[in-house]
Amino acid sequence: MGITKICCIGAGYVGGPTMAVIAQKCPQIQVTVVDLNEERIAAWNDEDVNKIPIYEPGLSDIVKEARGRNLFFSTDVEKAIDEAQMIFISVNTPTKTYGKGKGMAADLKFIELCARQIAKVAKENKIVVEKSTLPVRTAEAIKSILDNTGNGVKFQILSNPEFLAEGTAVQDLLNPDRILIGGDTTEEGQKAIQALVDVYANWVSEDKILTTNVWSSELSKLTANAFLAQRISSINAMSELCEKTGADVNEVARAIGMDSRIGPKFLKASVGFGGSCFQKDILNLVYIAKSYGLNEVADYWEQVIIMNDHQKRRFSNNIVKTLYNTVSDKKITFLGWAFKKDTNDTRESAAIYVADDLISENAKIAVYDPKVSRKKVLADLDYLESRAADENVNSVLSFENPYEACAGAHAIAVLTEWDEFVAYDWQKIYDSMQKPAFVFDGRNILNGSDLEKIGFVYQAIGS
Repeated sequence: MGITKICCIGAGYVGGPTMAVIAQKCPQIQVTVVDLNEERIAAWNDEDVNKIPIYEPGLSDIVKEARGRNLFFSTDVEKAIDEAQMIFISVNTPTKTYGKGKGMAADLKFIELCARQIAKVAKENKIVVEKSTLPVRTAEAIKSILDNTGNGVKFQILSNPEFLAEGTAVQDLLNPDRILIGGDTTEEGQKAIQALVDVYANWVSEDKILTTNVWSSELSKLTANAFLAQRISSINAMSELCEKTGADVNEVARAIGMDSRIGPKFLKASVGFGGSCFQKDILNLVYIAKSYGLNEVADYWEQVIIMNDHQKRRFSNNIVKTLYNTVSDKKITFLGWAFKKDTNDTRESAAIYVADDLISENAKIAVYDPKVSRKKVLADLDYLESRAADENVNSVLSFENPYEACAGAHAIAVLTEWDEFVAYDWQKIYDSMQKPAFVFDGRNILNGSDLEKIGFVYQAIGS
């Protein structure tokens, strides 16, 4: 008999959208998403689906279709675990901020808590699926906890890493490049793998479903993110050289991207990558390499992070330098705070670090982002602990209208590539600003020549 009940622990950026799509595509399966955060679950259950806690194009429509039919959101974790045949673990695995591996290793305390709770509650055999991004061989630890602290129940551990890009998560789930499932080579392990294959086969062609051993699956996720981040740091490194030599980084990127061995994706110069995965996963990879004594491997991947941090500092330093070496009491408008367009996720957004640098120079930051609240902006800055929280409150202005955000500003910094920014009435914006009026395009989405015709002093990464 196939799977009829699924539980997902964690209602965040991975668990919520993934389970919504599974529920939509598998109406015969009851899917319950559980989380201890009552506010988050309440938001997922809000009658107005436009108020669900995660913004992704198309997600609200899918939730509206499946919620109450076979998709449920609950805080009753134990009940969902008890009833489910297959349990997805989709909780946060942040970088450790304490102890051994501080600043690099993944903090697995939430993973362990999930494993212990599953072991305590489960009365029947279960398939446990790692959906969170985890260090290689984490499944070994989970299995040890389940086998030794449970009720004699047999567990099969699968690795099923997500390869979603925020902003396109729904399309990535509906039309994935591949589904990767890792499990044991035993007969029981292969049966568990097939059970998950059968779930995805409801809408994904089986030639796109890859099966491996657990360790290969776990390491593949870290490797994929490391390779993507490395491409971004590589083109950003070249952008600085372009600025010094008179080359155009966009032309360079186009030239090398037409090489079929390289391809055009992830070759757009910017103020740096953000998001929940790239930095965290590379630091985790560095830590794993060091733990095995592979120092040269660790140094190679750590340089990707070093370059990314340098790019963000370079951008903020360029703003200060261009504005006559002082931004004290100057209003600088940030268009965008999310780490990329079409998401309300701000984790590791370049905007946070650029703003932090400029506030340290006594600048006044005005923020407009169509999906990010003032509360979130201030929380992001407070998390850095660079200054007292009230100083951030006094240094940051938030606006719900982009034209009001730009009025009276000395400069605009484009930190997210929202499509709407391109369509603005830039003449109107220019007329409302202090002169000379500057635009620093950290995402390379605006037409610099058109802005210069209006009168802006325009600078973009690599230009």
